[in-house]
Amino acid sequence: MTAPKHLGFIHLGPMSRDHPRRGLDETIELFRFAEELGLDSGWLRTRHLQYGLPSPAVLFGALARSTERIGLGTAVIPVGHENPFRLAEDLATADVLSGGRVSPGVSVHPPAYDAAVNDIVHDTGWREEDYGYGRIERLRSLLAGDRVRGVPPYAGIGGDLDSERVEPHSPGLSDRIWYGGGSLRSAEWAGSAGLNWLVSNISSTADGNTDFSEVQRAQIAAFRAASAETLDGGARRVAVARVIVPTDGASADQVARYRAYADGRADRVGRIHGHNTIVAPDVVGSLDDIVAFIEADPAFQAADDYLFELPFEFALADWRQILDQLATRIGPALGWQPVA
Repeated sequence: MTAPKHLGFIHLGPMSRDHPRRGLDETIELFRFAEELGLDSGWLRTRHLQYGLPSPAVLFGALARSTERIGLGTAVIPVGHENPFRLAEDLATADVLSGGRVSPGVSVHPPAYDAAVNDIVHDTGWREEDYGYGRIERLRSLLAGDRVRGVPPYAGIGGDLDSERVEPHSPGLSDRIWYGGGSLRSAEWAGSAGLNWLVSNISSTADGNTDFSEVQRAQIAAFRAASAETLDGGARRVAVARVIVPTDGASADQVARYRAYADGRADRVGRIHGHNTIVAPDVVGSLDDIVAFIEADPAFQAADDYLFELPFEFALADWRQILDQLATRIGPALGWQPVA
């Protein structure tokens, strides 16, 4: 078995309707705790029109001042909701503030609401907009500092502040983009585009296979093959994220809630949803149970990074217990060591 190179978590940043500040403060506290434990990274989901964090780059500004070392990732930003130019400015600002710790995870999807809601969310131009991979190429170009315009000669009004590229520029940020995908097509494109590859507990099957780990392992293989053909130098990274909940160190009440949570989601597993969507099983168990699962899972064994997805229905004490077990017992049992 190969030990994970990096260990981290994914968090929704859930908040209540009437007291959203509390959820944001708890998310900052959780990242501080994860850094103290020596975890390598914490990743924020992006949620729109839900009780979750809609603007990871904004919270990264706070986390840049609240933490010193832990990596800050997004898993993932749906770029269809964003203007790539403005997103590049926000991500670069967060990266500069954090000292180069941001890893933008992104994806592309066409607008999914009905026409009236799409008009509000995306403006009326969504009918003509291209929501394909080109949006990510444009984002990467802007983050790389590619020229946007020619700077006119200074005429005494404002021109002394003009730049030809997105500012602030953060060197290296464009090389830290991850594509969050779940299909062979996306895996091949991300590999050929020179991005990193992030997969989670929802994927798609191309041939009706409902063995989640086998399907995901095939996507990783396709990504690696495409990367090998196009990249000079070091290989890109692959991260596998799953809902894994340790029962060691939990109270009896926590264990009961954890198992009830997984039982309530179990019927999603082993069948195809809609056209081709499949869902990974949640793993709830002891240290030995979790280590045995990861060691037997072909997707995990093909990955560089392991990410534990924190259920958003839980509370801060539950998330702290999960991260404590991940950093102090599960990670070391897999051959990983916390950052000093």
